[in-house]
Amino acid sequence: MPNSARTPIPGSSRPTFADAEAVGPVSPDTSITVTLVLRRRTELDESLVTGPETVTTEEFARRYGAADEDLARVREVLTAAGLSITETHVGARRVTVRGPVSALTEVFGTELSVVRTRDSAGSTADHRVRSGPLSVPAALDGIVTAVLGLDDRPQARAQFRLHAAPAAAQSFTPDQLGAFYNFPAGTDGTGRTIAIIELGGGFAPADISTYFAGLKIPAPTVTAVEVDGAKNAPTGDPNSADGEVMLDIEVAGALAPGAQQLVYFAPNTDQGFLDAVTTAVHATPTPTAVSISWGQSEDQWTAQARTAMDQAFADAAALGVTVCAASGDNGSTDGQSDGAQHADFPASSPHALACGGTHLEGTPPTIASETVWNSSGGGATGGGVSDTFAVPAFQSTAGVPTRAGGGTGRGVPDVAGNADPATGYQVLVDGQRIVVGGTSAVAPLWAALLARLAQGTGRNLGLVHTQLYQGVRAGAVQPGFHDITSGNNGAYAAAPGWDACTGLGTPDGAALLQALQNPTT
Repeated sequence: MPNSARTPIPGSSRPTFADAEAVGPVSPDTSITVTLVLRRRTELDESLVTGPETVTTEEFARRYGAADEDLARVREVLTAAGLSITETHVGARRVTVRGPVSALTEVFGTELSVVRTRDSAGSTADHRVRSGPLSVPAALDGIVTAVLGLDDRPQARAQFRLHAAPAAAQSFTPDQLGAFYNFPAGTDGTGRTIAIIELGGGFAPADISTYFAGLKIPAPTVTAVEVDGAKNAPTGDPNSADGEVMLDIEVAGALAPGAQQLVYFAPNTDQGFLDAVTTAVHATPTPTAVSISWGQSEDQWTAQARTAMDQAFADAAALGVTVCAASGDNGSTDGQSDGAQHADFPASSPHALACGGTHLEGTPPTIASETVWNSSGGGATGGGVSDTFAVPAFQSTAGVPTRAGGGTGRGVPDVAGNADPATGYQVLVDGQRIVVGGTSAVAPLWAALLARLAQGTGRNLGLVHTQLYQGVRAGAVQPGFHDITSGNNGAYAAAPGWDACTGLGTPDGAALLQALQNPTT
């Protein structure tokens, strides 16, 4: 197909996969599946995103999903090129395409090769990779906004940390954190659904039963959902992704035992991550909250994938869903070695509730002290200023600083909770009782709180940011929050009011419920 008949896909360029051994080209006969994201039928109404009005999944698809003529054009062009359309989702604007590598590389203007990586334990893994931009036939110009899955390199890392010596930690059960944070009495999440995104690992039902029996809390209903062929597949190693999966389930379940949990397992690729999120957000029944404890520095994503994910979160807000995302466990650099400061994505999306971390000491229900999590033993809460997203309207008066390298952007995080492994969470993973920390724990904590707040208010809260930040002033404490004023995460320090370490602070659940029931105008 000549270059004159092609159009580049903005934001699709990929760097070469560094620190990997080249194996060779992908066989042209290899059959793979990719995800296409199409443009909206009509631009999403911003007032619907900010709420409080929401729409049903059916109405959303009709008003803002992919247009019938766009779907027909995609089918016509791709089938003529020897590809098969295996699934379409109008509301999510998602088209799944399968075919041989020879046809896919021709249609999308790229080449695919195999590289081999080796981890610290010596285990190897092969990945399919590409470099440079993608393009589409001119007939699809403007219709296709992202093509994901040609490259299947790992996209995200789990934001959890095991305590090296659990017996030495001042640790807590998740329900004790609910007491510290005054989760509202008379609520348990009944009638609500929490969706949990997992990019690896799995859970054993026996562990769930044993754990909740030990807490004397009714075990939640937990259902695994397979996305893109990934399954609930526990490895037996608590230090693997199993630790993430069980932490999320046990924190959410102990704090909102009445809420149904749907755990979406997907491959750890940008395609798998997005497909899991869109499947969860557009599910029936509509979830109250989505908990995401996986992420990566903003600059480690392609712009097309970041945009597609951010748009999926905007969809969620319009549907009344709140997306909670861990802000990272590697301080203000987000673990990058370029000497610059980085925010973690997807927490940096203005449509996600970014969840930072603290070090908490006390005896339930009394907090003796709470500071920014920044451990001498390694690990610190992520937080900072986005390089990608502008300051959202709800943060305009919060006092978000210029980023350490200059310029303005969306401030991260929005909220916080206990995350230091030294004051971590007692969990059961693969039959072993361990203590775990990380902002990974804070995302399901807030998802559980939102399920209870939704139960208390009788409504899903969607982009709850607009209510949490209502009337915010730089240096002033927001209603419903414990302000964290001590500590730093590297380049940013805690201060009165919102800060780039712990956001607005940690929750006072009962006070938040009161504020949400009686909003000021």
